[in-house]
Amino acid sequence: MEKQRYYISTAIAYTSGKPHIGNTYEIVLADSIARFKRQQGYEVYFQTGTDEHGQKIELKSEEQGVTPKEFVDGVSTEIKRIWDLMNTSYDKFVRTTDAYHEAQVQKIFKKLYDQGDIYKGHYEGMYCTPCESFFTESQLVDGKCPDCGREVTPAKEEAYFFRMSKYAPRLIEYIKEHPEFIQPVSRKNEMMNNFLLPGLQDLCVSRTSFKWGIPVDFDPKHVVYVWLDALTNYITGIGYDCDGSSSEQFQQYWPADLHLIGKDIIRFHTIYWPIFLMALDLPLPKQVFGHPWLLQGDGKMSKSKGNVIYADDLADMFGVDAVRYFVLHEMPFDNDGVITWELMVERMNSELANTLGNLVNRTISMSNKYFDGVVCNKNITDAVDDDFKAVVTGTREKVAAKMEDLRVADALTEIFNLFHRCNKYIDETMPWALAKDEAKQDRLATVLYNLVEGICIGASLLESYMPETTERILGQLHAEKRNYEDLTTFGLYPSGSHVTDKPEILFQRLDMKEVLEKVEAMKMEDSSSEDAPAEDASVIDIEAKEEITFDDFEKMQFQVGEIIACEEVKKSRKLLCSQVKIGSTVKQIVSGIKGHYTAEEMVGKKVMVLVNLKPAKLAGVLSEGMLLCAEDADGNLALMKPEKEMPAGAEIC
Repeated sequence: MEKQRYYISTAIAYTSGKPHIGNTYEIVLADSIARFKRQQGYEVYFQTGTDEHGQKIELKSEEQGVTPKEFVDGVSTEIKRIWDLMNTSYDKFVRTTDAYHEAQVQKIFKKLYDQGDIYKGHYEGMYCTPCESFFTESQLVDGKCPDCGREVTPAKEEAYFFRMSKYAPRLIEYIKEHPEFIQPVSRKNEMMNNFLLPGLQDLCVSRTSFKWGIPVDFDPKHVVYVWLDALTNYITGIGYDCDGSSSEQFQQYWPADLHLIGKDIIRFHTIYWPIFLMALDLPLPKQVFGHPWLLQGDGKMSKSKGNVIYADDLADMFGVDAVRYFVLHEMPFDNDGVITWELMVERMNSELANTLGNLVNRTISMSNKYFDGVVCNKNITDAVDDDFKAVVTGTREKVAAKMEDLRVADALTEIFNLFHRCNKYIDETMPWALAKDEAKQDRLATVLYNLVEGICIGASLLESYMPETTERILGQLHAEKRNYEDLTTFGLYPSGSHVTDKPEILFQRLDMKEVLEKVEAMKMEDSSSEDAPAEDASVIDIEAKEEITFDDFEKMQFQVGEIIACEEVKKSRKLLCSQVKIGSTVKQIVSGIKGHYTAEEMVGKKVMVLVNLKPAKLAGVLSEGMLLCAEDADGNLALMKPEKEMPAGAEIC
């Protein structure tokens, strides 16, 4: 019998820079769904990729002195590296600069123009470059972009527009008739009440003020506006042809079963995209899920806040599967989740190292200690076994029900409930006590067999979320991953099998203090290597921070300091440790400037110091302040020094 097909896509990542862990969460979420559908027997097609056109890209490439294509080639490669690092099983990585995609976008634009859905006019309004969006004055929030909160600028230009209002009534009816189309329900209500029911404005679908985009072939001074370009990747990537010669793959997989996107772009995917599809006479995707954001402890991640966390840094610290577990488990269904280094350590130690890692290690160790690693089912049962087996064999259906509703965090919780039940089973049966009674050896063997069987089923279910961990667990048990249909049957582990004689530690417990010290050292090392514009060596524009009051400024104490001694920090590539004389006191200050100054060069310099910064350990070394530096467009640092000779301790005001 032919397998049922399932097409899942992520939003394509915008190539403006390296994705942080909040961006990376989406590809891991999609991967867990795709893997689970494959485990259920579906023939899955999983697509992701990069969105590579627009004014923001053009500006960034100019700042770096490269062509837009060179810029997006580099960023797209980095995004794909992160996706691969996180062990995601996508089937295709699309790029909107791919020739096949650009050709189809031009065809689509022409088709929509020829049938009267696109017309030429001009646009005058407030434009947000980061969001690539126009807004009316009434749509602004405190005079800024309603989506990202950044500054907007007045813009007026000739443009082509799509007649959104023509299809709006049809879309409203579709959403009413298909309540599952937009998930969660809160997103559906937002789209209906805030955008569709009040009335849709026609949408600008071309630009003339920049060149980095797909040209409108019949009017080449225009380039196709980013959303008409980007959204069509979901059909061009599987072989849609506007001329009517679409591929067999397109015929098999469209409409998509699930578009997985962030809640910030839900409007584009549930209003603009369905209307484009209606105009092309194509069926709509079955479901669009607008997932919440993964926030840092102090809010949305941004470089200006200095709170960005990257997936590769997390993976270096905790391992890929620990990061996958965290982002999947900590994200609620329709509320924002929170990630902090402290919470990562807590979850690592409690759930991963203790609940799961210790369970596997104890079970294998007891099998080796009592039976030389041989696991036999002697079928000596007790009443406690019934509940244990019921929990183990009942987990698959609980997980499947949660996954059907896209409640991935809850599905993962159900699997760890199984592991918790295994640990409870150890406490209930007390194998160490059974081992002391020769008459109870067969019962002991049965208990250990039951534990191994429970772990096999739990590990097989875990594969969609933590694939490497599943492989490592089953490898130690010398077991095969269970087929989906076998996950409700207890007792399939071959009696008489051997477990490994040397169990490995799946997850190492971490010391909170040591981790936080490494994080601070990492931040210090990274602070001097941020990308900076190189357009003009004499001036640099940086992203503005929030305004502060004079009271805020007065809290900071700046003084002139004299460096009287300096040495390299041995555990770090970039840190120097200086002894800085400030008045009659000496402070120890660690700075990430080894690549710009030698320890010998530092001695004797008069420098500007922030002296009342809360002390912190960097690479295990206490730092009691901060040296002020300037940074140019190439990342070169220069210590800030008083213009005239000033005594150590002089106040900077």
